[in-house]
Amino acid sequence: MSDAANDDPYALPIDAIQDPPRSLWQALRKIGPGIILAGSIVGSGELVLTTSLGADWGYMFLWLILFSCVIKVFVQIELGRYAISSGMPTLGALNELPGWRWRAHWQVWWWFLMLLATVVQLGAMVGLVGQALHEAFPQLGNWMVDRLGSDSTAFGRWIVRHPENPWSVFTALCAVALLLSGGYKQLEKVTTVLVVSVTLITVACVVALPATGYPITWSDLQQGFKFQFPKDAGDRVKAIAAAFAVFGITGVGASELYSYPYWCLEKGYARFVGRRSDDPAWVRRANGWLRVMRLDAWVSMIVFTIATVSFYLLGATVLHRLDLHPKGAKMIATLSEMYVPTFGEWTKVVFVIGAWAVLFKTLYIASAGHSRLTADFLNMAGFVKLDNAYSRRRMIRILCVFYPLLALALYLWLGEPKEMVTFGGFAQGITLPVIAGATVFLRYRRTDPRIAPSKLSDVCLWIAFALLTLFAGKALWDNAVALQAWWRGG
Repeated sequence: MSDAANDDPYALPIDAIQDPPRSLWQALRKIGPGIILAGSIVGSGELVLTTSLGADWGYMFLWLILFSCVIKVFVQIELGRYAISSGMPTLGALNELPGWRWRAHWQVWWWFLMLLATVVQLGAMVGLVGQALHEAFPQLGNWMVDRLGSDSTAFGRWIVRHPENPWSVFTALCAVALLLSGGYKQLEKVTTVLVVSVTLITVACVVALPATGYPITWSDLQQGFKFQFPKDAGDRVKAIAAAFAVFGITGVGASELYSYPYWCLEKGYARFVGRRSDDPAWVRRANGWLRVMRLDAWVSMIVFTIATVSFYLLGATVLHRLDLHPKGAKMIATLSEMYVPTFGEWTKVVFVIGAWAVLFKTLYIASAGHSRLTADFLNMAGFVKLDNAYSRRRMIRILCVFYPLLALALYLWLGEPKEMVTFGGFAQGITLPVIAGATVFLRYRRTDPRIAPSKLSDVCLWIAFALLTLFAGKALWDNAVALQAWWRGG
């Protein structure tokens, strides 16, 4: 086999085969893709939308947060199962489905349209990191405004419309530099440190709330499981729209579902299993590494669920009671108020650093994932020819430059982070039943029966597909009704 093929993360050479770990400790040492996923998940959706949902509506949607974090994992696991057993990434599997196609399957084009929306979400991350750094170091942003505000060029004046914009430019360039400096192993190490740090800090704040005059009572938690919506019709539409955007982006969002098989492949699970064959040893290896993958998925679920619920409780307990609603250029400053009752005014600086870590790592990881999927999309749609590992890696590096800079341009143009994140979350939300339906097809028509999941897992997969479809349909209907009412009122 050629060196290029051996370098290809999707190639399955015989000499890469490994027996699966036999003990839980050995298996835990082999997890990693889920941690990268958690790094992408615990980001703008949690810091911005989840916290804002709690700030706006209190504990009303606690049930939705938990449901969102758990239900999508069953779809994630089945996508990972197919990738590991076939050595084929997500878009490659979707491109082989029956149905309408032009250059590529319609499911692949649907992913591409969702991608365009999620790049708007990346733009919000660039802007919010800029806000966080400006909160920590306001002098530089103000100096840049004074220095370039009188710039004779329209571009110079555009860059410094807000003092956080120079920091946003710096953020995008740092993301590009980090993406170009390393591959999967570096991504896994950086993500692990940031995810653990952010989760521990946020959980500590929630645990300390009762001692600060902001207790979380049993009746508060009960309120979060009454499955109620606001009584006012207008408020109900707003609440459902906001909740659905949170549902689409928290837990394993649609974007993460597409990217998870890629991380499993780059970790090496499919190479360890080897090419599918009739040999019973293949079945044994496949089932063994699938157990590692399931452990990886559930460990990451525990991590991001704890972080997500903690962010929501901080918003519902502190910001909602103070009647603070994060938005606009003051979003980071408003969010920092969650930590002040617990640790005092000095924690605003700590929060700014934490917000920077949360948002920057999500920008970093999401850009890495988008670049890999986009390279495959351009190749399978025939827009470029990537016929070896070198050309694919080169295209990924080009896209690792392109996406952070595109996100920066979108933020400088649009400038409203919350709406940008909401837009991306809604796009991911309506994509969930699409990818879940494709996963059901792959499970029953393409998955090797020798490595099929248990009946309980199948039932949970169907429940996930049904409920994701129901939620997406409900959100689309409510938004259509709201749009019709706006049109008639106009």
